[in-house]
This record gives sequence, C-alpha cells and structure tokens, in this order.
Amino acid sequence: MRLTETAWTDAEAADTDLAVLPVGSTEQHGPHAPLGTDHLAAEAVAEAGVAAYDGEVVLAPAVPVGVAEEHRHFAGTLWVSEDTFRSYVRETIQSLASHGWDHVVVVNGHGGNVAALREACARLTRDGDAYAVSFTWFDAIDDEILPDGVEMGHGGPVETSLLREVYPALVDPERFEDARENGATTWGEWQSGTNLVYDTAEFAENGTVGDPGKGSDDLGEQLLADASGKLAALLEAVANRDQE
Repeated sequence: MRLTETAWTDAEAADTDLAVLPVGSTEQHGPHAPLGTDHLAAEAVAEAGVAAYDGEVVLAPAVPVGVAEEHRHFAGTLWVSEDTFRSYVRETIQSLASHGWDHVVVVNGHGGNVAALREACARLTRDGDAYAVSFTWFDAIDDEILPDGVEMGHGGPVETSLLREVYPALVDPERFEDARENGATTWGEWQSGTNLVYDTAEFAENGTVGDPGKGSDDLGEQLLADASGKLAALLEAVANRDQE
C-alpha cells in the first residue's frame, strides 16, 4: 500500500504493523547519471521488495535529501546535517508508528546516511517508539553477482547498472568515457588506514568514482532482483519479531 496513492480511510483499514521508508540523497553522480540516483534507487528497491514480500506493507514516500555535504562543490547537490536528518527520519517513523505501523524498515540508497540511520533506528527502538532497522541496498547484495573488477564506487558500474534497469532514460552512456577519464578509481586519498580528504572534489574532478561503462543492463536486472529479495527476507524477519 503506497501511502501517497491511498485515501486515509483505506490506510486506516490496513491490516499490518509493517512499514517501509525509502531514504536517499540528491547529489551529484558524475556527468552521466542524475542527481536523484540515490533516492530513485532506494524507491525502486523498496517497491520491488514490498512486491516480493508475501504480506501487506505500508510504503511511505521517500526522503530525498540526506547527509551529503561531501558533494557540495557540484551544482544541484543538496544536504542537511546529521542532526537534522536523524530528527526528520525519527519523527517520520514516529508518525508511522502513531497509526500502528510500528515495525519499520528504512531502505537506504546513500552511503553518507548509514551512520545516522543506525543511530536513529537504535534510538527509536530503545525508547520504545517503534522497532526500526535500516537496510542499505548495495551493502546487502551478494558480491558473487558482480563481474571481476566491478566495485561500488560512486556513480560507478553498480549504481549506474541499477539505474539502467529502473530509469534507463536518465542515464547517458555517451558520457561514460568522460566519467571514467575525469573521475577517480578509488574513494578518497588514504594513508595509514586514514582518509586524508573530506570532499569528493578533492580527488574526483567530475565526481565519479569507478567506470560506469563496466556495468550493464543484465547486471542492473540482477542487482534489483538480489536487493529486493534480500529486502523481502528482512521484512519477513522484522514482521515476525516481538519487540519489548
């Protein structure tokens, strides 16, 4: 049940305590992919996971802005502080719980949100407001489905392949060469296990990390199937969990 397309009377009649909240970011993903990559991917995985789950689930609208100041040098990037992000997610989940949907899976599409989501979900659970967990789709996928030499990156082959599966018109393959040649091969600059830089522009001229051309339509199909299957299994576990 997608809340944005449901009348309140039908929402009130929903026979479930399970909800999904997609969250992402609006930030640069190189010259070839849209600024909305992270929240579009989170929404797509959430929708597919809910469809694969054998039961009723409330699907909340996506949170499109996250913790993304590291991309601030690139036009169109939006960001909020971790405190603001945690508060927004926490209060959104509290509102879901107020209607009885108090078992919540947050489906995340942005690496910068991970730490804040873990803390927000833990606080909600410990305080008894709701039982909440966060699920980051690219951390859940099986590495075995990735071809040799393909890693997550940023706007790289993994994210770009998933977008090619769900929003192909938003990806520009003619810019893959520019993304590769003026991007970076790894995230950051490392010394003694420490990343010496904080902002993407310091090491990736166009914001890309990884070669998007190493992805494919087939990989995108596999990624969506794997991530949504993992989410469906998580929904089953969360639905069956009794939280004191």
